[in-house]
Amino acid sequence: MQPFEHVITEHGPAVLKVCRALLGAPDADDAWSETFLAALRAYPDLPDGANVEAWLVTIARRKAIDLYRARRRRAVPMARTPDQVSPHGNPAPPEDGLWDALRTLTTRQREAIALHHLAGLPYTEVAAVVGGTPTAARRAAADGMKILRSSLQEDPR
Repeated sequence: MQPFEHVITEHGPAVLKVCRALLGAPDADDAWSETFLAALRAYPDLPDGANVEAWLVTIARRKAIDLYRARRRRAVPMARTPDQVSPHGNPAPPEDGLWDALRTLTTRQREAIALHHLAGLPYTEVAAVVGGTPTAARRAAADGMKILRSSLQEDPR
């Protein structure tokens, strides 16, 4: 088994991409750190020959869900209390429209795109992480990419 610092060096960028795709920039660094703290504790018990990247991405997905839920429960400081409740909650800051486009996808589509296109996992491993079959994971990623392409295209006017 290789030293854990090599695991971080090798798989850290892919895990960060997944965290950013699932959470957006503000909370991605926290999810990344939480992922590797949890992985460090469990690493000695990881069986030889295990797919380390898929294991880390699974942990990152769960940490992203935890942070997302925590963020939704957290109070948002405001200079002035609005007269009525916003229907939009606490949206992330705009990032050239990409985050808005990602928000239109289903959770399964967003996860399939993040795990396959950003982390580079094959669809068999994407299916193992999110549940379902490789065919369903491929379909979710394809449908999500189609939606992203159409929503991010320039207005021809």
